[in-house]
Amino acid sequence: MDDKNYILFESYLSGELSTDEIKAFELRLKNESELKQALNTYKELSSFLEHKFENEEESKAFESNLKKISNQYFDKEDTASTKTTTSKVFKLYKYAIAACVAVLLGLFTFNELSSPSFNDYNDYETISLVVRGEQEELLKTAEDAFNKRNFTEANRTFGELINGDSQNMEYKLYQGITLVELNQFTKADNLLKVVAESPSVYKNKAIWYLGLSKLKQENYNECIDVLKLLPEDADDYDKAQKLIKKLD
Repeated sequence: MDDKNYILFESYLSGELSTDEIKAFELRLKNESELKQALNTYKELSSFLEHKFENEEESKAFESNLKKISNQYFDKEDTASTKTTTSKVFKLYKYAIAACVAVLLGLFTFNELSSPSFNDYNDYETISLVVRGEQEELLKTAEDAFNKRNFTEANRTFGELINGDSQNMEYKLYQGITLVELNQFTKADNLLKVVAESPSVYKNKAIWYLGLSKLKQENYNECIDVLKLLPEDADDYDKAQKLIKKLD
């Protein structure tokens, strides 16, 4: 597929072709199955990019990356047909072309074009556990292990803490998270549900991480259902709404 066809696609979809050019292009679509398939792919990608980069900061980063790709794959001189287009629009065309070529050449990873993943959200804040007398050493071990993302050790120590204080929802929340990280989903989900259904201050956090557990398991419908349980005053409500939108 000629890279310049992508400029033609954008011009066609934007309604910038003349009547004669539209007739000629649509005739080609009827006779060239490869061109028609490429146009469909381009439309799908354009729709994806529009949804993906609504956030201004993400858009700037995306534009910067595409400038590099564009410079690598396209000549700096414009063809005669593109000179009639304003420089601003032509720049956007080049970005769109670069995006398509990047995808076709595998410069975007699969994850960047797929559904959101658990690893997009598991950047935990540093935890600080309340010291409780003779449990001080075990609490420090659990805290350090979790903060250093040593989830095997964190799971072990939080398990011991829960054995000594079975009603402590904070311990159950963090062990639930460690179990998600260790892919022990049945235990994780059961533990997080206990916290989510409790009246504790950790209830909403448990709902959020239960939703992320479903996300990691690629149970997207269940993830959405869980996240919809978060009240508007929850710390993670806005993130949950954005995630729901991406999965819907």
